[in-house]
Amino acid sequence: MTTTPLRITVWGENVHEQVEQHVAERYPDGMHGAIADGIRENLPDAVVRTATMQEPEHGLTDEVLAETDVLTWWGHAAHQDVDDAVVDRVHKHVLSGMGLVVLHSGHWSKIFGKLMGTTCTLRWRSEHDQELVWTVNPQHPITRGVPNPIVIPEQEMYGEYFDVPTPDELVFISGFTGGEVFRSGMTYRRGLGKIFYFSPGDQDFPVYHHKDVRRVIANATEWARPEREREIPTLRRYDLGEYFDGQHYRGPFDDAPVDEEVPA
Repeated sequence: MTTTPLRITVWGENVHEQVEQHVAERYPDGMHGAIADGIRENLPDAVVRTATMQEPEHGLTDEVLAETDVLTWWGHAAHQDVDDAVVDRVHKHVLSGMGLVVLHSGHWSKIFGKLMGTTCTLRWRSEHDQELVWTVNPQHPITRGVPNPIVIPEQEMYGEYFDVPTPDELVFISGFTGGEVFRSGMTYRRGLGKIFYFSPGDQDFPVYHHKDVRRVIANATEWARPEREREIPTLRRYDLGEYFDGQHYRGPFDDAPVDEEVPA
């Protein structure tokens, strides 16, 4: 197990905090600030930085992403304003091994949709529902140190059907006051990168101050850490011609031109 400090970038859209007074009062340092603080209190050795949409290149330059082991993503009001070039850049880094933790309404973000290949739509209601987050995979490291269930007194309801691919692992399901259920914690792998989606957390409720929600997010960043040196997966092609008898084959990583004569 590596002893190198885990490098985490917490990305926040940072729109609600600028235009809605009640959100600014609830999250005076922004939701990204609250999420980052929760990670720091649970992972004191981690190197945690924040980035927001208002920064040049949304704060997600190639240099920042190259120095990021795990990226967390919260967005809601301005998904459409996220630059496609930045989305492509994040996508490339996830495929190369960077971890990604997508939070709450980030299910409709461009990057999550690009990685999932579906609409990622769901049912929702914002009427101060109680949410019970039930652990369904108690052996999973993301569940370490959290109660079963996690009780969130007030939260926006997310309900099925959630149009995402079947997850690699279902970690949490949630139940709400109205009887709805939701797959609220799921893992995926794309390329060499690990992805965790976790739904609790909304601008209208103080969910990112909840100690158990903060613990889950911190656990998820540890789980999503790259397991190997990052690189873009590649598939090399070689031309067999009309007939191939197996002679002079030097493997799929042969970069010689097709018409180059290969000595016997």
